[in-house]
Amino acid sequence: MEEEEIEKAVIAYLKKKGFKQTELAFQEEHHQHQNQQTKNSSSSISSSTDPDIAKHILSFSESENIPARYHEGYSKLRSWTYSSLDLYKHELLRVLYPVFIHCFMDLVAKGHIQEARNFFNSFREDHEMMHLRDLQKLEGVLSPSHLEEMEFAHSLRQSKVSIKICQYSYELLLQYLHKTQSITMLGVINEHINFQVSPGQPASISDDAEVVTLIGSSQDDANQINQKEIHWGLLEGSLEERLEKAGGLLSDSEKAEGEVKETDTEENKKRSAEGGKQGSSIKKLKKDKVVGAAGKTARPEANAVSMAPRVKPELALPVMPTEVEQSILEDLRNRVQLSSMALPSVSFYTFINTHNSLNCSSISHDGSLVAGGFSDSSLKVWDMSKLGQQAATSIMQGDNDLAPTEQILGTSGGKRSYTLFQGHSGPVYSATFSPLGDFILSSSADSTIRLWSTKLNANLVCYKGHNYPVWDVQFSPMGHYFASSSHDRTARIWSMDRIQPLRIMAGHLSDVDCVQWHINCNYIATGSSDKTVRLWDVQSGECVRIFIGHRSMVLSLAMSPDGQYMASGDEDGTIMMWDLSSGRCVMPLMGHMSCVWSLAFSCEGSLLASGSADSTVKLWDVTTSTKVPRSEENKSGNTSRLRSLKTLPTKSTPVYSLRFSRRNLLFAAGALSKSG
Repeated sequence: MEEEEIEKAVIAYLKKKGFKQTELAFQEEHHQHQNQQTKNSSSSISSSTDPDIAKHILSFSESENIPARYHEGYSKLRSWTYSSLDLYKHELLRVLYPVFIHCFMDLVAKGHIQEARNFFNSFREDHEMMHLRDLQKLEGVLSPSHLEEMEFAHSLRQSKVSIKICQYSYELLLQYLHKTQSITMLGVINEHINFQVSPGQPASISDDAEVVTLIGSSQDDANQINQKEIHWGLLEGSLEERLEKAGGLLSDSEKAEGEVKETDTEENKKRSAEGGKQGSSIKKLKKDKVVGAAGKTARPEANAVSMAPRVKPELALPVMPTEVEQSILEDLRNRVQLSSMALPSVSFYTFINTHNSLNCSSISHDGSLVAGGFSDSSLKVWDMSKLGQQAATSIMQGDNDLAPTEQILGTSGGKRSYTLFQGHSGPVYSATFSPLGDFILSSSADSTIRLWSTKLNANLVCYKGHNYPVWDVQFSPMGHYFASSSHDRTARIWSMDRIQPLRIMAGHLSDVDCVQWHINCNYIATGSSDKTVRLWDVQSGECVRIFIGHRSMVLSLAMSPDGQYMASGDEDGTIMMWDLSSGRCVMPLMGHMSCVWSLAFSCEGSLLASGSADSTVKLWDVTTSTKVPRSEENKSGNTSRLRSLKTLPTKSTPVYSLRFSRRNLLFAAGALSKSG
């Protein structure tokens, strides 16, 4: 009798899972086995199923239809986990959240809606601090059909959760599950969790940000993609390289006034650069370079940009006029060298009386122009030099906030203090200045991108291609090309002279919230609501890196000047530093209390500035942090943290945008909130 029950239980399970071929093979084998038994009925051969296996199969089939098993099994697992030794507890706790959401979804899938709601409400408080947004989404799952219709739930059901755990913690968990015969929990864990077991002691708690991956991409897929080769160096013959050479010649002529060095050979340039390191003109030489070591006490690692490898451009890049090069070179010669000992001056532009209608702001590369995108579909641009002439007081007074508004600065003769650009038919969500400041791009809820001339004060082109609101748009470092990201889950590459996109990057599972160009223009990075960052090759349109570790939507991105590192900020206030070549998180950066809306590297790459909805600008020491070897990180958990240098609070102004000028002055902008 027991044999028949086992057969029915196995067949029912195979039918439920849709394993038709396995079911047919099992039935055929079972019939052959019965025939064989009939022939050998006179013999004493016994072929009964192992009692332990039979017990497991029958108890599993019984638990299939008992919602109480889920509640009881999870409750016991939770109690056991919280009572574990502290050394292993933080690793074992990682298992609870994925088990919790999959128990809930399993109950819904089996039609036990009320029991699923009771289960969800009983244990949700455990996970609200870390996963509130996910829980709010899952609250909307009220029927089995919702599991298919809701993208978030469907993604969770289709992919396994990856969890990093040490060998001993893994064995403890297995021992508990087998000892207590928690068949239901064992089934959930086997079906929905993929353990990445590492030898040795548990990893430090500080690594938690990257140990649990719910959705966005399965870890196996990400690892496979991250094997692709990328070239993160600077462009051959780029502006940086040309200016470095020009700067070297200039400082050489100043250094040796009596010597005649007319030739322009590579050997002469090399000798000039080497000689400058030991000569009295060390400071002048390094100022002339695109990026040099920080300050008088030049550290070898600080000169990372000059040491970065050179790569060929994949895009046909525009030629920069000579007079523009000379202007930029002049800025570089006057650049302030920053380091942990020499922090930047900060100029903060505050919008007041915006009535919560300011959605975005942008600052030109030299800080002379500030743009604001508004909910009434307008784009407004302020010229700081003209603003200074109109204002009775200086626009930069240390702690005093700049107030570029109609109400205060538009009173002189009733003249408007800004240039108004109208054309969009929906709220403006992003704006970006071209490197030279002669053009500005804006993106809107009307699904279009518009190109404006700051010289003619007119709309030049309307780019259509996205199907939904465009959240972000960014000019490439060389101009001419730009990238956009949208609610339609795609990012697109455009050029100013074509109204159709050149490339469409598709792969994210949710909105693409932000986009950023690599310094060599061969790649773009995208941050998404699916909690991942992706790096794309602009020539092929392929995804070449997936960065997994954020726990909430990614809202801001920044590339280091040497092209080797990327910083990403999310809705929870966490910033992560990534190594582009390996795809690994170098370190998490904790400190902000709310969304990180803007990130910017200083020109030599030694500092990272972050602007947040918590109304602060923070400065971080990048140089020392990125040099920590991985082995050292594992030994002492906290060494993997970026070193916070300074926090600059505003009165009550969430920070919308940041920009380091070519002279390394930090500009910031935001709208004064009513709470202040």
